[in-house]
Amino acid sequence: MFKKELRIKYKAWRQEMTQADIEDKSLAIANRLLQLDIWDKTYFHLFLTIVEQKEVDTEFVLQILAGKDKEIVVAKSNFDTLEMTHYLLTDNTKFQKNEYNIYEPIDGIEVPVAKIDAVFVPLLAYDKKGNRVGYGKGFYDNFLSKCKADVVKIGLSFFEPEESIEDVLPTDIRLDYCVTPANLYDFRQGFFE
Repeated sequence: MFKKELRIKYKAWRQEMTQADIEDKSLAIANRLLQLDIWDKTYFHLFLTIVEQKEVDTEFVLQILAGKDKEIVVAKSNFDTLEMTHYLLTDNTKFQKNEYNIYEPIDGIEVPVAKIDAVFVPLLAYDKKGNRVGYGKGFYDNFLSKCKADVVKIGLSFFEPEESIEDVLPTDIRLDYCVTPANLYDFRQGFFE
């Protein structure tokens, strides 16, 4: 399928989910994350859930990261340049919603992209090769292209992969892993549970 079709399909599927479904599946995803071999890393970039889009609730992931005493990095988006600025999450970080209902830090300690070890990547759909479909602005592809070569890219999804995304671009950055409530996909070494 093409990205445009996948966006329509997965947005519709998400809208059918109840709040209880979202919480249960998000908790299952967070628990499955514990099986990944990533916990020796220090700086983890985490997207903040857009509730209106019925995204995976990353509050559970946040609790795991805090419990493991990891450095948590959150982003602020510039919709004019399609760039993100990355800030260290601290007890003093203040947030506000932008015009797209995304919670963003107002300011704080800026973290250079080169410091980030792992990125939890939001997505609508993905395929069996690790290609992903986001909302179409390119924020994450732009950001990931500037990260160090060994940064670990982890998608979080309520759904299983599509066979193939037809219109992958050379600028699209593939995931290393995708975690669902039922499965872990390792796109570097094939599928595992």
